Amino acid sequence: MLFGCQHPSNKIDCLVCSFCFRFIGTLELQIGRRLFFQDLGLSSSHGCDTGSFSDVSNDHGASDSSNGDDVADEKSYDDSRGASGSKRAKVPLPKEIIESLMNGEIVLPYSDKFSSSPVIPCSRGCQEAYYCSKACADADWNSFHSLLCTGEKSEAFSTKALLQFIQHETNDIFILAAKMKDTAHVMDKFRMPLLLEAWKPISVGHKRRWWECIALPEDVDPSEEAVFRMQIKELAFMSLQLLKAAIFDKECEPLFSLDIYGHIIGMFELNNLDLVVASPVEDYFLYIDDRPSPEKNLEVYAFMIISIGREKPRKVSQPYLDALGDEYALCCEGTAFFPLQSCMNQSCHPNAKAFKREEDRDGQATIVALKPISKGEEQAMLADYGFSCKCVKCQEES
Repeated sequence: MLFGCQHPSNKIDCLVCSFCFRFIGTLELQIGRRLFFQDLGLSSSHGCDTGSFSDVSNDHGASDSSNGDDVADEKSYDDSRGASGSKRAKVPLPKEIIESLMNGEIVLPYSDKFSSSPVIPCSRGCQEAYYCSKACADADWNSFHSLLCTGEKSEAFSTKALLQFIQHETNDIFILAAKMKDTAHVMDKFRMPLLLEAWKPISVGHKRRWWECIALPEDVDPSEEAVFRMQIKELAFMSLQLLKAAIFDKECEPLFSLDIYGHIIGMFELNNLDLVVASPVEDYFLYIDDRPSPEKNLEVYAFMIISIGREKPRKVSQPYLDALGDEYALCCEGTAFFPLQSCMNQSCHPNAKAFKREEDRDGQATIVALKPISKGEEQAMLADYGFSCKCVKCQEES
């Protein structure tokens, strides 16, 4: 992954590392903060199987996870199971219980099996970025956070303008574009040879100006297409002006032209892949649901009595599951640009797919072959991407 970002609304539900996107903090903290925001009415309230992770989708030979047809979730389980049963009304918990969860005063049974890395806040005080380790914090700072940080020690020219840029964004690809610019800005120290070196990973992505390549929404009449595309161009211009006010440097002026900015955003429009990381909260409740009954395993039952008294783990954890409701399984959601994945062409009959396996616990993409792939096998891109698709399926249907 070259650049990635978590959806802003998803940050309410999932506390993850801002660099590698692993879940961080204790299981109790994850549950507690979600219930806290839920009580405030701020939960994003949609699950990982909705097929609506991103405003933008692309169907590469390794299809992205937003089309919902080819990509399986990291977890598959029977909806009739205890933790994933039919729709249920949420049963609120007392505020004191939620605070105790967040403060570490309540420890759920077996939660140590799902422990995550400690929460390391941004050392510059932006209160927006959190990390799983100092290594991730340093890597993020050296890559782009030094210019996107809104804290007091930010290296941005104007943190006020930066806040306006962030608040203005209506699509995650603007943030990705800002990260791309910041990477080049930080790496090259304003020397052209290193600027070109920083551009190399980005050069692999197919590019078109955003306002030219974005698909016409279904609710926009074809007769209004020119007006729509002009509005999109104006939106990009406004975003660029805010970004320039925040981090512009004269020696990096070529990066801040509307044409280059439009091509960068267009590249993400055409190539971005959904970023998905399964939640340990889901894993925990499924684990509790799968615990053997005392009658089947007396040794386990004896351990339960010693560790948590006579309360069974399911009985102890059930109130928290009831409070979370059907959103207990919310995963980390975002969007990202993967240079290797972006080289994979579209296919309506793909030979590979993006798939999160059990061991894939961060934001990296995993591509799995669906069938034997022959050397030289390739498909063209959809008309929406600037090409006419010549895949077997489209030829049969034409």
